[in-house]
Amino acid sequence: MAYVPVPKDLTKVKTKVALNLTKRQLIFFSLAAVVGIPFYLFMRKPIGSSIAAILMVTIMLPFFFMAMYEKDGLPFEKVVANIIRQKFICPAVRPYKTENFYQEISTLVKKEGVLDGKKDKAGDSAGASVPGGKKKPSGKKKQKKQKRKRTGKA
Repeated sequence: MAYVPVPKDLTKVKTKVALNLTKRQLIFFSLAAVVGIPFYLFMRKPIGSSIAAILMVTIMLPFFFMAMYEKDGLPFEKVVANIIRQKFICPAVRPYKTENFYQEISTLVKKEGVLDGKKDKAGDSAGASVPGGKKKPSGKKKQKKQKRKRTGKA
């Protein structure tokens, strides 16, 4: 004898009304038929039978989608209503603003001209002596070349 599990909460069981379809599905399928079939009958002579059939199916597709779509137990219109309410009517307000620590360091480096947080030998920050944040060249190479010229060493 096979064991068939019976759900404890019978409110979530969908009742099938006719043709193994729920009441909601029957309503939307009949709406699709009410809209699509007259469209086909009136348009098949002016635009041709095949084009009228394609347009009829295109017009009926949204009704089929609304009849069959369900997410987390909610029908299509409730899902759309929740999305509209959350995005447009009552958008979420962030109670705090995050602080980007790395952005603050970057702006500080640009402002003071300090490269990598290192200081020069005098103890000042690297760019504190010159406005614009760039160090002046020390000229040590130039001084060495002048000494070599004076002493005669090449």
